Amino acid sequence: MAAAGARLGARGAGEAVAAAHALSPPAEAYGNDPNIEMIWAMKAYQHAEVYFNLISSVDPKFLKLTKVDDQIYAGFRKSFGDLKIDVLDPEELKSEPAKAKWRPFCMQFDGVVEDFNYGTLLRLDCTKDYTEENTIFVTRIQFFAIETARNREGYNNVVYSHATEIKSVAVERGLSA
Repeated sequence: MAAAGARLGARGAGEAVAAAHALSPPAEAYGNDPNIEMIWAMKAYQHAEVYFNLISSVDPKFLKLTKVDDQIYAGFRKSFGDLKIDVLDPEELKSEPAKAKWRPFCMQFDGVVEDFNYGTLLRLDCTKDYTEENTIFVTRIQFFAIETARNREGYNNVVYSHATEIKSVAVERGLSA
């Protein structure tokens, strides 16, 4: 993931605009074009990086990820009340039975949450950063559902607490955080 991050970070604003334009048509129009896959990976990585920085800087219980967080959370917990969200089992997201259960949940947000079905990176273990081993590719609505639940239920507090602790130590030592 670090190597991918280095490649992604090297892209400029012009390439980001070109990527956004290139990603306008439906996914079916692209097949398995490696350039498009790299653009999607870049976009997903940037989203992951911004989100992790956000939960490291702001107490997650105060975060609002969308205008409809309450609706997403209520629907998620109604459909997936027993889903263990601190450390996710990829089978609970990707197996055929899981996909059959997730599909109706996700589709109810078509037209409600912008880009609800775009690919997004999600941490499997919420106590850890995004790494190749700790990351799975999910739809944006799955990301919003799981991360909103993690924020509201206190599972992401460990990330914020750790970042706050590091900043405090740096301040005590006279270093900038």
